[in-house]
Amino acid sequence: MNLNNTRLEVMHFLGQKIESIIEEFLKKPEVNWQPADLLPDSSNENFFAEVKELQAQCRELPYDYLAVLVGDVVTEEALPTYETWLTDIVGIDKLQPEGWSKWMRMWTAEENRHGDLLNKYLYLSGRINMRQMEISTQYLISDGMQIGAARDPYRNFVYTSFQELATNISHRRTATLAKKHGNEQLSKICGVIAGDEARHAKAYKSFITKIFEIDASEMMLAFEDMMRKKIVMPAHFLRQSGEKIGATFSHFSDAAQRLGVYTSLDYTQILESLIKEWNIANIPGINDAAEKARDYIMALPERFRRIAERGLKAPLEYEFNWIK
Repeated sequence: MNLNNTRLEVMHFLGQKIESIIEEFLKKPEVNWQPADLLPDSSNENFFAEVKELQAQCRELPYDYLAVLVGDVVTEEALPTYETWLTDIVGIDKLQPEGWSKWMRMWTAEENRHGDLLNKYLYLSGRINMRQMEISTQYLISDGMQIGAARDPYRNFVYTSFQELATNISHRRTATLAKKHGNEQLSKICGVIAGDEARHAKAYKSFITKIFEIDASEMMLAFEDMMRKKIVMPAHFLRQSGEKIGATFSHFSDAAQRLGVYTSLDYTQILESLIKEWNIANIPGINDAAEKARDYIMALPERFRRIAERGLKAPLEYEFNWIK
């Protein structure tokens, strides 16, 4: 059978329960938090006093922290790219109002709040050159992304599982650091975003768990392929004005590593958690090619850990034009 036809059948089978999946992992707008819940109310007579307090708290935030936060905002605001990519996966018909396309729209709608909230917060902070940040956002959306998953739902769901876990770590740690620097409001903001990312990660991981139950060999091969290619971040093409595609990403990653917000060791630990979550060591009934793929996957964490530990020196600093 054609590989795409197999994927289509699996996606159709999983999509029959999409309503219960949505109910379990996503929230209705009326009960979800909204950016306005966590920002000063411009209709309130105390608005300007609240903004002054917000700005006072932001004065203590270090340079690297602001750089990482801006990179996170740009990444979150590139959602048009991500939705376009996800709705092109085999088994997702973007013209249909229900099924997988409904999941993708509702997931995107939840994610959209993250960029909205952080963008407004940074605007009020007075610490950011908003025009330069907005240029980077426009570039990231227009430059697109390459994740090596093509239209394959198996590979794409490996990517989203990994990415949601990575963003949970990043936002959770920016929350911790904000609190350390006396910024309770920003800590709460980053914390609620991290909570969303954790919930979304559970959803995408559950999709892979189901696929392993019905198409284990192909799912194992897809997992191996994504790990051979390595999981690249959505902001891999990040750049500032006047730079080539991707020129800023390594510096953004360096700042995150210096702060401990997201490191190469975290990459390894995420992989270990997925191996455990999907019970890779004990998946039954796979073919010879999938057995070799399993052996490769099981050996990766130790290999990545050795590489990560060798590379934990502090990189050179870099001047971001986003920060005033």
